[in-house]
Amino acid sequence: MKKTMISLAVATSLTLSFTSVQASTSANASHNQSSEQKVLKKVNAEKIYQDIAYLSKKPRVAGTESEREAATFVQKRLSKLGYESAVEPFTFTGYTPAASFSLSVNGTSYSPTTFTYSTNGNVTAEIVDGGLGTKNNLANKDVTGKIVLVQRGTITFGEKVLNAAEKGAAAVIIFNNTDGELNGTLGGANDNYIPSLAVTKEEGEKILTSIQKGEKPSGTVKIEGAVVSERTSYNVTATKPSTFKKKGTNDIIVVGAHHDSVAGAPGANDDASGTAMVLELARVFKTLPTDTELRFVTFGAEEVGLLGSEHYVSELSENEKNRIVGMFNLDMVGSQDAGDLVMNTADGTPNLVTELAQASSTRLNGSPTPFQAGGRSDHVPFAEAGIPAALFIHSPSEPWYHTPEDTLDKISKEKLQDVAEIVGTAIYDRSRPDQQGSSVKKKATFKAPHLYHEQDVK
Repeated sequence: MKKTMISLAVATSLTLSFTSVQASTSANASHNQSSEQKVLKKVNAEKIYQDIAYLSKKPRVAGTESEREAATFVQKRLSKLGYESAVEPFTFTGYTPAASFSLSVNGTSYSPTTFTYSTNGNVTAEIVDGGLGTKNNLANKDVTGKIVLVQRGTITFGEKVLNAAEKGAAAVIIFNNTDGELNGTLGGANDNYIPSLAVTKEEGEKILTSIQKGEKPSGTVKIEGAVVSERTSYNVTATKPSTFKKKGTNDIIVVGAHHDSVAGAPGANDDASGTAMVLELARVFKTLPTDTELRFVTFGAEEVGLLGSEHYVSELSENEKNRIVGMFNLDMVGSQDAGDLVMNTADGTPNLVTELAQASSTRLNGSPTPFQAGGRSDHVPFAEAGIPAALFIHSPSEPWYHTPEDTLDKISKEKLQDVAEIVGTAIYDRSRPDQQGSSVKKKATFKAPHLYHEQDVK
């Protein structure tokens, strides 16, 4: 999940709060309190916590045996609940990070980082200034066979590398435009990439100063052990048909989360928490009467570009897309060290999911859960397909996001209970047999760009 969340502007917050109050007031007027209690009495944070404990024993990197084991665990849990569940494989181009990489300039060793999808190589050459690495910056420069130093900003890392390669460069060094390490991705595999490393702002400016003095620094960029290959990831699906064959609404609600994690991170919060909550909601709804089809899905390969959810949406028929009235995406919903619960929609506008959840949170907690614009998780492919979707997450995120410290001891059962109750009652408010809400689908008009989960693509 993304590391930096977008802050709400005061004016936007006030407008959304006013809209939320209107929506929740209307919902409260017709709400069936006894039906809501059916959900609240069933939700059990301890069950969610125990599933997180199992899933977070080790990292679940997409395309690895540990991810397959996690998908199998989810499928077996759903089957034990009485669902007809399935593990659905799909292939993708995966990347194994370099086993080793180094950078030296005029014999002095630096401490670089590497980019996801950077290619192997061993290049010793003069380092030249490439500005921001745009086509215009490189247009009149002789970079053939040289190492190009470029600054972060304006265009993506991948574009910088391809622009330099097109001009005949042998390697690229990208330096940060702010303090701290630069950790990023080139966005995907590409045969035209050349070896590329990242350095800090301080290190980059030191090299740039040497170039500007006319010293013609010589550098060695070395990357070994990076592997690009076709791999298999998995989505896990289970469906609860409408309880009433003749009186159902013909609508579908999807509840989803991703079960993969990044390398080196047990991923207790990101996103064993969301996966375990999907399992708990599947348990809660198994015996509750509903007039709407409910689909419980966990996605693979989210961390490498939302690939599982993209695959799932691509396999939907037009009829299914038209029938899905809402997608509830659960990502990083249990850290004790993260901020308050928020919802992200791809375009920052409300939809049926946010309206249902705001009405639910107002009833439960006295105030509506705020929402804002945000991508980089599995709600985006649904939004791209015109399906109302929202991400449930706490903001700001915890300090150990995407680190080995994302462990079970950081999980808050209170937060798990809170989110599960809000989402569970919101879903039931729309799917219970006596629901009074409109069954007319509220279609999203926003067409979202492809947004990678990794924080830094440029």
